[in-house]
Amino acid sequence: MDALFTLDTGAGFWNPLLWVLGAAVAGVIALVLYSLGRRDYKPGTAQAEPFLSGNPEPEKGLVHVRAGNLYWGFLDAMEGYYSSIVSLHTGDLHDYVLWYLGVSALFLIVVVIIG
Repeated sequence: MDALFTLDTGAGFWNPLLWVLGAAVAGVIALVLYSLGRRDYKPGTAQAEPFLSGNPEPEKGLVHVRAGNLYWGFLDAMEGYYSSIVSLHTGDLHDYVLWYLGVSALFLIVVVIIG
């Protein structure tokens, strides 16, 4: 019976039944919007290709803008930093998590000492 009562807090209230009702209403609205969609769509056909005003889609390598071209000024200005730090980036997720945990531990130690 506790699910029927509202929990009053200092910042508002919480009622699980209202949340369930809200989720049900949102689900019904989503289903109605989904049912209004087009039934003649066929994935994997020409319908799924991007529309480029009737022009054929160009090859990806011809239109791809590489990040080095976009950020050349930034990379050139920070070349000293990047050349020293590039060896730390191994591409292994375990190394990145280890760095994250190490920096977080160091941050917490500094906060405890200062605080």
